[in-house]
Amino acid sequence: MRDIEMSYGKYVVIYLILIMVLIAVFVISIAVGSVKISIWEVIDIILNKVQDDSVNSTIVWKIRLPRALASMIGGAAIAVAGLLFQIFFRNPIVDSYILGVSSGSTLFIALLMLGGVTFGFSTLSPYTLFIGAFLGAICVTAIILIVAYKVRDIATLLIIGLMIGYLCTAVTNILKTFAENEKLKEFIIWTMGSFSGFTWDQLKIMTIIVIPFLFGAFMISKPLNAFLLGEEYAKSMGVNIKFFRICIILVSSVLTAAVTAFAGPVAFIGMSVPHIARLSLRTSDNRMLVPLSILFGGTITVLCDLIARTLLAPAELTISSVTSFFGVPIVIWLLLKRRTKL
Repeated sequence: MRDIEMSYGKYVVIYLILIMVLIAVFVISIAVGSVKISIWEVIDIILNKVQDDSVNSTIVWKIRLPRALASMIGGAAIAVAGLLFQIFFRNPIVDSYILGVSSGSTLFIALLMLGGVTFGFSTLSPYTLFIGAFLGAICVTAIILIVAYKVRDIATLLIIGLMIGYLCTAVTNILKTFAENEKLKEFIIWTMGSFSGFTWDQLKIMTIIVIPFLFGAFMISKPLNAFLLGEEYAKSMGVNIKFFRICIILVSSVLTAAVTAFAGPVAFIGMSVPHIARLSLRTSDNRMLVPLSILFGGTITVLCDLIARTLLAPAELTISSVTSFFGVPIVIWLLLKRRTKL
């Protein structure tokens, strides 16, 4: 019992440290930019809700604060979606980007922006973008799931996911070929992946979608632990496997779609962050990993977004270019580690 208490005490300390780091990175991301604002002024503007006509107040409330919040929430969503996909496929190098889920979302966004498909809506609103991205994510995930029932080999599933991603990209490129210049420019900007220009309305929509599903991911963390030990074991523990699979797909697809719809494709956060969470706690207990992935995902994405907009200022890098530099070494290290064990 004492060991368990010490273990939970360690978890609490790690969580508290991460929360403080997240807050620090969040405030720094708002303070740093072409116009530098002191950290204490940022805190004063936010806590006291200073919304006057001053330059600093306008920059904080209309530009940097919604962007920082979007990158934090978006990073948390992508990280948890990656964790769920890794558990579902029992593979540590899987995420929505690798499996083609993000490519499916991109294709459906292309159908909206370039192909004139409206899904019954009269205007191209943030809601329409989310529905398009969600349908794309669900379609690709459903195809992979159907194949998974017939093919048990993980490597084959990954290859099929990659092929589906390439196919979605090919169709997207065809749409780009015949698109109008103005629409093509708008779409290309979107595909670069960025949290730039986030409005409070977009942030509100993304938050309303993401937060309940993050909570849902935490609520299924206990059956996720049983699922890790095999489907037969999970069944013996009373888990409805068919319904549970649908839950995992639904939660991970919605989280992926909610971010992709507004920020574009974000690479490697979903793959690398769950591993960082596992290594930091040295546990596979998803009751601990889900909240830890949320904290790590939010912190790392805010930091990557800060680097993207300040490293080569006034030019701005895409978010995926920065997250790739962060994620690729981790993935290579994991592959080498697995090969060594074999």
